[in-house]
Amino acid sequence: MRAVCVYCGSSTGRDPAYAAAAADLARGLAARDIGLVYGGAGVGLMGALADAMLAAGGRVVGVIPETLMRREVAHPGLTDLRVVASMHERKATMAELADAFVALPGGLGTLEELFEMLTWAQLGLHAKPCGAVDTADYYAPLARFLDGAVAAGFVRPAHRELLLIEPEPETLLRRFEAFVPRPARRRVDP
Repeated sequence: MRAVCVYCGSSTGRDPAYAAAAADLARGLAARDIGLVYGGAGVGLMGALADAMLAAGGRVVGVIPETLMRREVAHPGLTDLRVVASMHERKATMAELADAFVALPGGLGTLEELFEMLTWAQLGLHAKPCGAVDTADYYAPLARFLDGAVAAGFVRPAHRELLLIEPEPETLLRRFEAFVPRPARRRVDP
């Protein structure tokens, strides 16, 4: 793995454990010489993640739409900041630059981005690992929902297994290292 895309909140949330997990993930990536690709903001968990990665000597590529640049939320000290025209271009660029996808706690945007990558994996558009860091049981309700979707016949068990969920960033990174991808059926073309 050369780079991991991380989706996370533009706020820090109420539990300090969320920012601690972001910093732990950043240190784990930097220790493995794996670059970070993320949404480019300097606020919330996004900022905490980028700051910790930079402090650990890691490479950070931020991808941010022009509209958010105008709101001045871009992180000022990234290794590489790419300004794109739209959210669609942002997501496509992040997917292209990354070899894996991780969700830390976050809101609707985080969930939407994670589920888009899971859907692409389900469709065979990519064969990259997808995971979530379940800090303070943040993703436990999502895991139960997905298990219920399998039980109800809406999600195949093999597709449920596409989302690796671990409570600690280090455990998730180890699972990524052991990940054996199924071949993608075709190139990602969002």
